[in-house]
Amino acid sequence: MNATALAARLLAERPRPRGIAGWRHAHWLAVGTVCLGAFLGQLTAGITALVLPALGGHFRADFAAVEWVALAYLLVLVALLAPVGRLSDLVGRKTMYLGGFAVFALASLGAGFAGGLWILVACRAVQAVGGAMMQANSVALVARGVPGHAMRRALGIQAAAQGLGLALGPSLGGLLVEHASWRWVFWINVPIGLFGILAGWFLLPRTRARAWVPGVADGDGDGGVGGGVTGGGRFDLSGLLLLTGATTALLLALSTASGLTLPGWAAAALLLASALLTLGLVRQERRAARPILAPGLVNTPGVRPGLAVALIGYLLLFCPLVLGPVLLAGAGVPVVRAGLVITLLPAAFALAATVGGALLPRGWSDVDRCRLGAAVAGAGLLLLALLPVGAATAAGPLLVAGYGLGLLLPANNALVMRAVPPQCSAVGGGMVNMARSLGTALGTALPVLGVHLAGAASGGRTVLLALAAVAVLAVALVRPAGRTPGRPEPGGA
Repeated sequence: MNATALAARLLAERPRPRGIAGWRHAHWLAVGTVCLGAFLGQLTAGITALVLPALGGHFRADFAAVEWVALAYLLVLVALLAPVGRLSDLVGRKTMYLGGFAVFALASLGAGFAGGLWILVACRAVQAVGGAMMQANSVALVARGVPGHAMRRALGIQAAAQGLGLALGPSLGGLLVEHASWRWVFWINVPIGLFGILAGWFLLPRTRARAWVPGVADGDGDGGVGGGVTGGGRFDLSGLLLLTGATTALLLALSTASGLTLPGWAAAALLLASALLTLGLVRQERRAARPILAPGLVNTPGVRPGLAVALIGYLLLFCPLVLGPVLLAGAGVPVVRAGLVITLLPAAFALAATVGGALLPRGWSDVDRCRLGAAVAGAGLLLLALLPVGAATAAGPLLVAGYGLGLLLPANNALVMRAVPPQCSAVGGGMVNMARSLGTALGTALPVLGVHLAGAASGGRTVLLALAAVAVLAVALVRPAGRTPGRPEPGGA
């Protein structure tokens, strides 16, 4: 068997069993499989943030060194989301998604056995490769795997799975660290990953009729849901390197606010380097035959403001999650009670993402939901800034903010994916997740920076007031997006 035939065999996507493919509700089984990956990603984020102190004690390392366990994952994930999305449009989204589960599970197994801190950091970087393979395809698999009228609901269910993982992460991580070992924080991903591979193999429709082979032109387009990308043009390696450099420099600069030890001049140099590399990336993408970020896609009506709103939405979600425990601890609230109060935010987010629309008038568009959601989230954050700090006074505003974000983000993601051409859906989904990751990074760094500059109470309130203003900006940014011509309905094998 020659190399081309072997590649075709390995990359070929298998159809679902006939009984599943023929069932009229089969698309919800596919959505459930995607939700498993969304849950796993956010569960890992919440657990890992909690286990950092235990890792510092075990490896006898300071916080600046231990922080690389979280930072390495974030750097690799953000850098790879868009290029993995481009590659997925070529190879097949189902193939890449299932491969993501496999890489994630194997890296998690290695992380649990790590005998040194930097081995653990390396395993986390590999884990991020698997996370990028899943996240870059999750939105595309949902958006192209359900009927158009059900897209917002499906994306809401996916967002609810993220919220559930985010809510369970800290409490589950605390139990594992206290009653087992920090190693189980990573080993718990292995059975979930194996189950995800099995579920995806049988429940996800194939996204290509035949395997893509490197160097072989593909003119048959779509083999299932969504479509492929025609052959021609080399992979944009220069764009990948520029994108990796720009995002890495930006996130390293932001991480100085989170405790990463860097002198001020180094942080400023990183910001300048990120800006220059971004300019170089824009020039490269305009002339590349097969660009990583597809400038034409970004310029599609509704895509650019939708990506900005996605970034803002996750900034509004993660900032209170990081800032809340600091404010409540300063007010003398016990740690366990503070954790339960903070959990109200992702819990309300998950609930609103699934059934929150039932409280709205019938016939409301996604644009209406986005604007109302951003306004409600801003109102909740404004209340949180103005009311006295306490467990009882924080609970209501966090519920309000979570409900607003649960309305905003699924509807906004639906608007973006409707505007994206079918053959670029994985790239579009990767860009949505890239915006989400950047919003997460900003949401982690901004509270630490505010507290560092002005103290917990004053700095925290200032950050919350700024977030309320940013929510108003999100209301203004929301734009309608027309239905993309040629979007196929589901029904692939």
